[in-house]
Formats: sequence, C-alpha cells, structure tokens
Amino acid sequence: VLPSPEGPVPSVSITEIRQYLRAQGIPFHDGYSCLHAPSLFASGKGPAATGAPYTLFIDKMTGSFLCTATLAEGTWQDFQANVELQDRGVPPITEELEEDIRQAREDARCIWDRALPLWELLDEKETSKTKAMFGISLVTDATLKRFGVRYLRTAKSLVFPWFSPRDATLKGLKLVRVEKKGDSITYLEETLPRFDCYHNLFGLTLIGHRDTELVLTGWELDALALHQATGVASMALPRGTTCLPPALLPYLEQFKRITLWLGDDLRSWEAAKLFARKLNFRRCSLVRPGNLQPRPLEALNQGLNLTKILRAALPASHKSIISFRQLREEVFGELVNTEQVAGVKWTRFPELNKLLKGHRRGELTIFTGPTGSGKTTFISEYALDLCTQGVCTLWGSFEINNIRLAKIMLTQFATQRLEDQLELYDEWADRFEDLPLYFMTFHGQQNIKTVIDTMQHAVYMYDITHVVVDNLQFMMGHEHISADR
Repeated sequence: VLPSPEGPVPSVSITEIRQYLRAQGIPFHDGYSCLHAPSLFASGKGPAATGAPYTLFIDKMTGSFLCTATLAEGTWQDFQANVELQDRGVPPITEELEEDIRQAREDARCIWDRALPLWELLDEKETSKTKAMFGISLVTDATLKRFGVRYLRTAKSLVFPWFSPRDATLKGLKLVRVEKKGDSITYLEETLPRFDCYHNLFGLTLIGHRDTELVLTGWELDALALHQATGVASMALPRGTTCLPPALLPYLEQFKRITLWLGDDLRSWEAAKLFARKLNFRRCSLVRPGNLQPRPLEALNQGLNLTKILRAALPASHKSIISFRQLREEVFGELVNTEQVAGVKWTRFPELNKLLKGHRRGELTIFTGPTGSGKTTFISEYALDLCTQGVCTLWGSFEINNIRLAKIMLTQFATQRLEDQLELYDEWADRFEDLPLYFMTFHGQQNIKTVIDTMQHAVYMYDITHVVVDNLQFMMGHEHISADR
C-alpha cells in the first residue's frame, strides 16, 4: 500500500540531496541513476574519511540509499538521521531482519540443501530428459555449475539461487517448473522470500570489479544461454519484464554500457524502453524483438549468432528530431506484430477485445454509468484480468475503501465465495498478494497535485502501466463540478 495522504513520502529533489551532502562535508560524485558517496556504515571513521571507497549509492529520484558493502538501506530521512547520529558519536542504526524474511531464508536453505546439481542426477538419461523439459539441452553443465543452478526432484523444478553480493550467503531462491497444456508450455515461478522482497539480480556474484559492459535479460535461462554463447557478463531481472525495482539500481552503476534483451514480444520491447529511462538512456542499447532476434535461449537453440544480435542492438537515447530512417525498424515491427500492438488482451472479456482491442499504455478510457450500475464491480474485474497477465496496476479508489475493494477483487480472483470456505482464505490471499497490484490510500476529495505526485512515485518505484481512478467525481469533490476541470 502506498503512503497515506496524512503522511505522504516527503519528496526530495536532487538539488536538495546535493546541498545536504555538501553542507555535511560528504564527498560524492554523479552516477547514472545514483549519487556515489563513501559509506557511513562501512567503517566507524565516518563518511568524510579520506580514501574511503564510494560504496554508498543514493537514488537521484527518491533519495533512498543502499550501502553495497554492508547492505544497509533506507529512505532519505533514514540517511539524514544516521548522519546526525554519527555527528554525535552514535554508531549508525542498521535494521534487523523481519521475521518473515528470516523464515523465508531458512526455508530457502532447506530447499537448497535438498536440491541436486543437474549433472549429479541418477543417470545421464534423467539429466537429458530434465534438460529437454526446460528447453536447455544445449546449455552445458559448466554453465549450470558456474551459475549454481540446481534441480529439486520432488517438485520437478529448477532452483536458481540468490546469493548476497557481500558474503555469498544464500538470501533466497526462485523455483521454476514447467506446465504443459496441449502443445503450449508455460513456466510457473515461485520465490522465497515473496516477490516484493525478492531483489535478486541473478548472476550478480559472477560480475568482476572491472566489468563495464552488461546484458540484462528478463529470465534466468536467458542469462545462462547468453553467457555461454557470448562470454559477456549477463544478469537476469527478478521479475522479468514486469518491474525493475529501484533497489537494484546501485548494483548496475559500474556498467558504462547496458544492453537490454528482455524477451521476444512487444511487451518486452516496451519494458526495455521503460527500464532504459531508469538506467539512463545514454548508456543503454535495446535488442529489438523479431524473427531473427528471439529471446537468448531460443536464439541459442536455433543456432543463431548471439554476438551478432548484440552488436545490432539499437541505442536507447533519442534526439529531439529524428528521420524516418531511424523509425523504419519500429514501423516494420508494428506492422509485423499487429496483434501485439493492439495491447494486452482481456482473457475474461472477449467482446471487450473487439471494442478496445486491448490495454495499451498512454490511453485514457472513461467508463460512465448511473450509481449502482456496476462500474466498480466491472472495473475491478477488468483490472484484475490485466493484473494476472503481469500488467502493473495502481488503484485509486476514492469512493469505496480499500478493504472493501480488495474483498471484491479477491472474490473475483478466487471465483468463489470465500466467506463460505474460510479455510481456503490463506491459500487464495497468498496468490493474490503476488499480483503486481497496488492501492492508493486516498479517500474522498483530494488535492490533485498530491494524487499526481503519488502516481508518479508509484510509476518510478513499481513500473506501473495501468492506473484506475474510481471515480473522478469523488476525487475532484462536488464543488469543482462547474469549474474547469
């Protein structure tokens, strides 16, 4: 849940951050997404100690900080509090682990200990059968070993570890299993700890201090294929094309060039452009999806030259004026992928697809109808449909409270009356919690600037691509009805 209007996140500008650091005598320099400074957590000598390594990263957009040496993190206000405490000779405060995360790590450790390296299965036949099931027959044992991938026989799942970049301890893991429906194959993922606390950059521990180029993929198996075929440093984002959590940006600061090769569809392309904005356009290149440029694992399996595809990546930065020659590939891509250009289709509303074609970014849809006609009920189902397909959604419910809205949505998600089967509540609530769904805590009439600021904050933090306002009249208040809105 986003912060309430009574105590909104005090926004901080990059100018204020710089002024504060200078006033405190903390040296810093500008990075791509963050300011770099010596850490006040790494040693007792304080941030102004000469020659201290610059391991503290401060997000330019939010002021949140992370020390990569000690993994201390927090908000801009936490940082200021720690600086002031240190001025009085008090050691910095570092947060204790929450009980849930500690438990998740213990569970992850148990699963990790039970999982086997793929090349240590009973016989070669079982190994090759397992590899074929995940489409990784061409991925060598050496690559799997390098990235530490294991297999959990009881759950028929590949296990991808999340190691701490500081001391290589196990912080969590992701389980991936295959589900076949007819000819189609879907990959089901589960993480420990839960998705919102799972900030792994798979492959991070293999990066050297001198690496300056990186390829970011949307999937762990793509990172394996890429590294094996090209030898380049490659990492996978924890939530694929859904979201790039700002907490990961400090770990990407050392790279002068980042190529985003997130997948083989138009949504991956849109996500790559969105993430490039966060990472700083000037250092990013994007691999455009196409017939001869599928996702890395597919490219490896088809025998394509992955190095050649990487060399053909397009720069993400756009000048203010461009010619058709630069747009030519994009226009061709839109003609080839007319279905995908139409947007994310609704699975529950085939008739709606005929009218609206799909959910597309940057479009405004207004639903009107008299009180009690079912607008909220319908829109919660409409939004839930997209949310289950990975469309990050932000709800602003100004008319009914969030508890009631969440109850409606959970019932729609479970497609059954949970009040009659309370023993199923936890199971459905766990699944519902993993959806990329966020709620604003405003209610009734609001200051528009506060609402817009909250939306912009949510877009940066959670890569929101779908905002629902229910409804405009309640948000604006009744006295504004006649005024120019």
